[in-house]
Amino acid sequence: MIKKIELREKAIALRKKGVTYTGIMDKVPVAKSTLALWFKETKLSTPQYQRITEKRIAAMKRGWNTVRQNRIQKTKKIEKEGIKEAKMLINNRLWLAGVLLYWAEGSKEKSWRTGEMMNFSNMDPKMHAIFIKWALKYICSKDQLYYELYLHENSNIEIAKNFWCRKFNIDPSMLKLYFKKDKKQLLRKNNGNNYFGLLRIGIRRSVDLNRKIAGWIKGVVRYI
Repeated sequence: MIKKIELREKAIALRKKGVTYTGIMDKVPVAKSTLALWFKETKLSTPQYQRITEKRIAAMKRGWNTVRQNRIQKTKKIEKEGIKEAKMLINNRLWLAGVLLYWAEGSKEKSWRTGEMMNFSNMDPKMHAIFIKWALKYICSKDQLYYELYLHENSNIEIAKNFWCRKFNIDPSMLKLYFKKDKKQLLRKNNGNNYFGLLRIGIRRSVDLNRKIAGWIKGVVRYI
């Protein structure tokens, strides 16, 4: 009993100094639930809570910074490898066409939008045909592809779906639909039975692939 009281007093003293639960448990061999009960019975003052909060925030910032630096270093390494690959592939017409097409119409990772997966958006099926051929040869397998169709809400949905599904042998159940609201005052030219919407083709598990493409693009600029 005396030992438990001593442990309790030691834990409370550490907590008042701003030590976290993990730090206290390294020195006081009790369960986290026991610590929570002891601290609930001992109301800490506002300055003491502030010290604990400041330490938590500082620890979180250190963790975020470590993750950020690791991501930056990994990205640089992948892009560097991509630049080397570009030197070897630059004379391949399909590879070069796909890289330039993706540079123009594909999603890219930004400093404010990291972890971006690959996706390609366009209304022209001829561009999609080149993108798919390029992606399946140099980037991914067919089961990594997914499809999203963006339509104005007053469009002929069935005609648009059938158009893209026939073009690229897509199972209609695999085509996810998104709708844009039409403004009443806007007179659109792209409507009727000749309007098929915008198709977005995405690639699953492609964050690092997108970084490699960034290296390919830099390689094209360097070696073309």
